[in-house]
Amino acid sequence: MTYRPPRPTDAQRVIWPEDFGTCFTVFVDVEEEFDWRAPLDRRNRATTAMAAFPDAHRRFAERGVALNCMVDHPIATDPASVAVLSRVLEDGRSEIGTQLHAWVNPPFEEVATSVVSYAGNLSRALEAAKLETLTAAITTAFGTAPRAYRAGRYGIGRNSFELLAGLGYRIDSSIRPGYDYSGDGGPDFSLADAGAYREGGIVELPLTTVFTGRARGRRQAVHCARPPTEGQGVFARAPVVADRADARGHADRGCVGSRRGRGGRGVAAAQFVVPLAVAGAG
Repeated sequence: MTYRPPRPTDAQRVIWPEDFGTCFTVFVDVEEEFDWRAPLDRRNRATTAMAAFPDAHRRFAERGVALNCMVDHPIATDPASVAVLSRVLEDGRSEIGTQLHAWVNPPFEEVATSVVSYAGNLSRALEAAKLETLTAAITTAFGTAPRAYRAGRYGIGRNSFELLAGLGYRIDSSIRPGYDYSGDGGPDFSLADAGAYREGGIVELPLTTVFTGRARGRRQAVHCARPPTEGQGVFARAPVVADRADARGHADRGCVGSRRGRGGRGVAAAQFVVPLAVAGAG
C-alpha cells in the first residue's frame, strides 16, 4: 500500500521564533557509484569518486559553509572513504548523517526490487535491522552517533519515524512535497506541504519543491514513472529545503508538472548533486 504522510496537526507544526532568523547548512548525500537508470544491484559498492570529495569540501569550507554528509553503508564501511570524511570533520563545523540505500545495506533478507528499494516498504523488522546496522557502522567509523537522516529514494514509511527516534535521530528530511512515486512503488507526497513539523521525537524538514524554466508557476503534482535522480536540486530558501530543477530534466525521466515552494524564516537547506541541509532544528 502506498505511503501517504498524513497532514500534520497545528500542534505538530514547528513555529520558528521571530529572533531565530534564517539558518542553513548543507546536506550532501555521499553514496556508492551506480547508474540510476539501470536495475539495482547489490554489487554496486564502488567508492572511487570519493577522491574528488576533499576538493569539493574545500570550496565550501573557504566560504564558511558546513556540510552534513549523509553517508550510506558502502561509504561507512570503506576505510578510504571514512578517512576522507574524517578529514572533512576537522573543519569543526561539518557532521556525518545517515542515508539508507536498502539494497546495499545488510541484512539482505529481501529480493532487490524497485518497491523495496524504498526502505519504508520493508517489514518493520527488516527496516529496523537495516537502520540499526547502518547507524552502528557510522558510529563505529566516526566515533559519534548520527542525528540526521534521509531515506534513499525519499523512501520514508509508516514505521520510519518511530524507528529513527528509537535510534536517537532528531531530524528527517525524506519528504519531497509535490512528488508522487507511487507509480514506482514508492510514497506519494503530492499532498504534502513544505512546513516543518514534529513527528514523535523527530523534526521533519520537507523539501520545498521549486522549478525554473517551463514548469515555473505550475502547481500540479509531479508523477514519476521513473523517479528523477536524487541530486537534481541546487537552491534553498527558508524555512525548509528547496529542490530546484529545470522542467526538461524531469520530463526526460517521465515526470510532468511541478509544485512551488514558499519562503519565510527558519531553517533553509541547499541540495547539491545529492541532498541537502539543516541547522538549528531542535
